[in-house]
Order: sequence, then C-alpha cells, then structure tokens
Amino acid sequence: MAREDIDITIPDLHGKRAVVTGASDGMGLGIATRLAAAGAQVVLPVRNPRKGEAALAKIRQQTPTADLSLQTLDLSSLDSVAALGRTLVDEGEPIHILVNNAGVMTPPERQTTTDGFELQFATNHLGHFALVAHLLPLLRAGRARVTSQISIDANQNSINWDDLNWERSYNGRGAYSQSKIALGLFGLELDRRSRANDWGITSNLSHPGVAPTNLLAARPEIGRAQETPLRRLIKTLSARGILFGTVETAKLPALLAATSPDAKGGALYGPRGFRHLGGPPAEQALYSRLRSTADAARIWQLSEHLTGTPIPTT
Repeated sequence: MAREDIDITIPDLHGKRAVVTGASDGMGLGIATRLAAAGAQVVLPVRNPRKGEAALAKIRQQTPTADLSLQTLDLSSLDSVAALGRTLVDEGEPIHILVNNAGVMTPPERQTTTDGFELQFATNHLGHFALVAHLLPLLRAGRARVTSQISIDANQNSINWDDLNWERSYNGRGAYSQSKIALGLFGLELDRRSRANDWGITSNLSHPGVAPTNLLAARPEIGRAQETPLRRLIKTLSARGILFGTVETAKLPALLAATSPDAKGGALYGPRGFRHLGGPPAEQALYSRLRSTADAARIWQLSEHLTGTPIPTT
C-alpha cells in the first residue's frame, strides 16, 4: 500500500462533541480537522489564541460548515486546566470524544512550571490527568471515548519514582519517556476504573509512530531555537518513504482509537509497519512499561495528590 493511500474511515459524528488538546497545529490540528469533517462539534483548547484562530481558519477551508469553538488552555498550569474545566462544565454539554494529544518534548534544559513541576511531566501527564478529573461529569454524561496520545518512547526508560521532577539529575529524554509512560498508565487505569464504577467511559491509547511532526521542531518557548538534527533526519527519510510515517499517517492511530466502533478500551493503537514506526494504524501489544496495574494505581494516586484533583469513584 502506497503511503498516500493509507487512511481510515471515520463514522458520522454529527451530534457528538469532541475536545482535542494541542489542536492549534501539527497532529492535533489534523485530528481536529478530520473530526470536524465527520460532523463533530470540535472544541479546540489552545495556549496561543493567534495560532488557535489560524487553526479555525484552516479547518473551515476544508469544511466551511464546521462547528468549532476556541478555548484557552495551558496544560502546564493547573489553574488554566481548572478554568477550562469550569467553563465547559458551566456550558453543560456532554463530551463524547476527548483526545489528550498535546505535548512537549525534550527541552534542552530542565524547566519547571508555575506549579513547580518538571515541564514535560506537567504538560504531557499531570495537565491531562487534571483535565479528565475536571471534565469527568461531562465525560460520563457523553459515555465518552478518551484517547491518550503516548509515544514509542513509552517503551523505553521508566518512571523515576524517587525523583518525579528530575531535580537531582535531569535527562530530557528520560523525563519525556516518564511523562508518556505515566499518561499511558493513567489512560489504562481510567478504563479499568470506569468499568469498575460504571462511568460509561471507554479509555484507550494511541501513538503516532515516528514522523516529522512539530514535537522536535524549533520551539523558542522551551529554549529550542531550531529543529533538532533528529527531526531533520526523520524528515529526510520520511520524504523518501523510508521507515517513518508522515504527518498525515501519524494522526490516524489516534483517530482510529477515538472514533472506530471496533476500538477497544484498555488497548493501544499505533502504526503496524516495521517496528511500529509507520504504516496503517492497528491495535498492538501494550508496552511492557504499561502492563503493571500496581504502577497504574500508584501513578493515579500520586497524580491526584500532585494536582489536587481527586477523582471520586461514585
């Protein structure tokens, strides 16, 4: 199958409300665009309003009738997450799809948030945990599908349980892996707790494989003045059809996990090509780091404590 032919069929989503984090550009924008084209009412919570408005314009270029709304969200700030939660709860509309897609990857130097957490752990995991906690009534009302976007890096390294904020010795790649392992463990535990407590939420995981997305692009706001050498290599090989996926194929696992009637809770979806680096999306075996239910319960409890957002069981 030629890469340009790789795609999935998305069911009709009219009457469904979807929330996609990190939808102002890159994969998130691609995911939001496809959901809107399928008829979903799509909420784009973004950190940068200018980029958010540009994203709305791009989506409407493809789907002039798209039902879109823009909200403010900085996942690295627990106050910002709580504010978005209040806004959406006050609107009172059930949420049927939540894609926890936004992320930050390997700042050159260790950075902390206003809440005192290491930036990657805060943005990639804790912010999404708190968001689910605040939106839980709307997710239950919509019997939502929650898809959390992890990474092949969740199959490397481990959670630094004794130093979650990497205060003693910072390793950017290790901290990134930790954040994605934590998010994956949370997504799986959310599905288990939903089934145990009859919340009606189905939670699963996706990963994009490897593609020249914006994660490793120039990000001055995190101290990266230009794209990384790794991104340049990925971009070159991707353009030649070697090993890696494209920005277009990278968004498909999350779309499959979030919309397919056949996608299961507690499952991981990613590209099915060589070493899951690219190719059509499909279910794959859970990474070894994600299989411990004890670790999942532990990260859940720690996340409740760190974010101050306990999730009630009833």
